[in-house]
Amino acid sequence: LSGMNIPPPVISNKNWLRLHFVTDSNHRYRGFSTHYQVKKAIDFKSRGFKLFPGKDNSNKFSILNEGGIKQASNLCPDPGEPENGKRIGSDFSLGATVQFSCDEDYVLQGSKSITCQRIAEVFAAWSDHRPVCKVKTCGFNLQGPGGTFTSPNFPFQYDSNAQCVWVITAINTNKVIQINFEEFDLEIGYDTLTIGDGGEVGDPKTVLQVLTGSFVPDLIVSMSNQMWLHLQTDESVGSIGFKVNYKEIEKESCGDPGTPLYGIREGDGFSNRDVLRFECQFGFELIGEKSIICQENNQWSANIPICIFPCLSNFTAPMGTVLSPDYPEGYGNNLNCIWTIISDPGSRIHLSFNDFDLESQFDFLAVKDGDSPDSPIIGTFTGAEVPSHLTSNGHILRLEFQADHSMSGRGFNITYNTFGHNECPDPGVPINARRFGDNFQLGSSISVICEEGFIKTQGTETITCMLMDGKVMWSGPIPKCGAPCGGHFSSPSGVILSPGWPGYYKDSLNCEWVIEAEPGHSIKITFERFQTELNYDVLEVHDGPNLLSPLLGSYNGTQVPQFLFSSSNFIYLLFTTDNSRSNNGFKIHYESVTVNTYSCLDPGIPVHGRRYGHDFSIGSTVSFGCDPGYRLSHEEPLLCEKNHWWSHPLPTCDALCGGDVRGPSGTILSPGYPDLYPNSLNCTWTVDVTHGKG
Repeated sequence: LSGMNIPPPVISNKNWLRLHFVTDSNHRYRGFSTHYQVKKAIDFKSRGFKLFPGKDNSNKFSILNEGGIKQASNLCPDPGEPENGKRIGSDFSLGATVQFSCDEDYVLQGSKSITCQRIAEVFAAWSDHRPVCKVKTCGFNLQGPGGTFTSPNFPFQYDSNAQCVWVITAINTNKVIQINFEEFDLEIGYDTLTIGDGGEVGDPKTVLQVLTGSFVPDLIVSMSNQMWLHLQTDESVGSIGFKVNYKEIEKESCGDPGTPLYGIREGDGFSNRDVLRFECQFGFELIGEKSIICQENNQWSANIPICIFPCLSNFTAPMGTVLSPDYPEGYGNNLNCIWTIISDPGSRIHLSFNDFDLESQFDFLAVKDGDSPDSPIIGTFTGAEVPSHLTSNGHILRLEFQADHSMSGRGFNITYNTFGHNECPDPGVPINARRFGDNFQLGSSISVICEEGFIKTQGTETITCMLMDGKVMWSGPIPKCGAPCGGHFSSPSGVILSPGWPGYYKDSLNCEWVIEAEPGHSIKITFERFQTELNYDVLEVHDGPNLLSPLLGSYNGTQVPQFLFSSSNFIYLLFTTDNSRSNNGFKIHYESVTVNTYSCLDPGIPVHGRRYGHDFSIGSTVSFGCDPGYRLSHEEPLLCEKNHWWSHPLPTCDALCGGDVRGPSGTILSPGYPDLYPNSLNCTWTVDVTHGKG
């Protein structure tokens, strides 16, 4: 039976019926749903198919003799050999077992061994189907004591129709392998990662876990000194895949599962039968198991619990933290949370906002100066702008948080402390800064200095606790430090950061930086980190003091050179972003350097490329090549000229849209690879090989 036409009813000849369903590696269909009934033979009307047991010429597999009398079969049919594999064993009698293996670079799917057994008293059949051997498309062998690996293309979408195999072997044969996932997201139900013990890939008897979707155990531990992982993906759209950390640990151990965020763990043994118990810090609720046990199979009985912040609570401790539900993973929808902070009469309460990200205009946090819904509102906040510090007038504060039915942000992280009437609130230590001074009494001062690359975005360097309008308060706002959008730098060395660093930069930016060195010096800039939205958020570097100066390079995505040099004592940088999506941005180091009298500065090496020649003296040349699939932006070698500058900027290695490809073999890459390719492309490559060959 095949295709899409619904068959007529099927009636067995005797009191048993066996259905065997086989699928190939192409396409996926809805399948079938069938109902069966058991009745006396005379009750069935004579219509539809009637299936009769088959007979072969040697009578090895016959079920009925000529008279219709049951005759038991003692042999199973020849199971054959898998394509690109082999079978070990030729005994097909009852109780016999045959084994299968695959050729090199193929992976076994199905049972490694099957046994001939009796079915329905008269039927001899194998315990499982013959396995298949599928070509291995990716993966490799790994060794301890530890390391990290990822699915193909991570953190971008993995390949369709992939069969990836990793085998991890501990260097110490007396140890076992522990893995944990930093990231995990597969197309649920269709793409799977099977994890097994030992080195026999695909053997169902050794399987420890079959993972799909986004939920994974905290840890997975092997029983032996080897572990295998088998990723199988279908032909449709995938997801980002996974990132795995692995290491060797002692035998008969489940590994250290860690401690929940905002939680407390009792117990430090991770061996078989050891128990760990958990509770949450004050003000948090425990979700999950209060205790877990290390089982004999080296797996914990459950994941560690999580500690969540309740949506309704009163706080009476002199200091503490208020978090939105599930911070920082996103607070969810349809919330109406109320928190009340109560301090001793005669004291006041100070709020410090460490992080704040709500759906703008629809989700709100209101802070009220009192304990009732009608208390005066000190402030109402929404969006992603982190509010300033707040101080109550009395000894009670009420926080009301409302979220609507759709979308959510990261949430908020607020710390509070209480203080007396003759002191100022603890201002905390500003992010990206250092604080000097720990006395907050009336008349005391503190100073704040920003870390390198940051400037003050709020307040002055020093603030003093003083009496103003009958209240004890700081002389100015609590200082804050942030990465500026542009500036003029003339120090011998320094750091330039994208606005918002180390967080994401904002949309619709137009930032300009000018770096100026002493006359006769050059400027070297080095990229420590760089990640912007591909094709849309761009950093331009110009060899001079303004936008009209020659362009040294234009960069986006993640591809930047190791370093760049100016030919004068100025460099100009322009960073522009569009109105959607952002990323981590960049961290750039700069320094003033002196030009050598007899040579040029190191020109660097293109990303995805290589350099030929190490002589940078005047009159010398260096040339460049690219990795397979990339094309050099210009082929002409660089000449170190008498003015100590190279004749051309450092070339780039680019994956282009289309072109002519020649030679007996080669590589073709999508434009921009390994970054995402741009939209609205129509690329054609022509592959030309020697005449007479295909």
